[in-house]
Amino acid sequence: MKHEIAKQLMEVFNAEYVSVTDDSQAHAGHRGTDKVGDSHFTVTIVSGLFEGKSRVARHQWVYRELDACFQKGLHALAITAKTPEEMGHGK
Repeated sequence: MKHEIAKQLMEVFNAEYVSVTDDSQAHAGHRGTDKVGDSHFTVTIVSGLFEGKSRVARHQWVYRELDACFQKGLHALAITAKTPEEMGHGK
């Protein structure tokens, strides 16, 4: 699932940078998880497409684009979504 999430985010957002960390082990046994792995992730994505969008709008967009992953068992996603300028990469 980690690679599927990264690939989807890179393609959809024409991302300059994507990082996906599997945090599932720390959540084993929590409600909504029936196994260890592939359920809880932290993502950082840097894309110029986020320019002019609020934090909430960026997160909603990411959630929509990963709907298929949620259907496959993704349970929780922590998101950092920034523009290149916000990350200090400049134009």
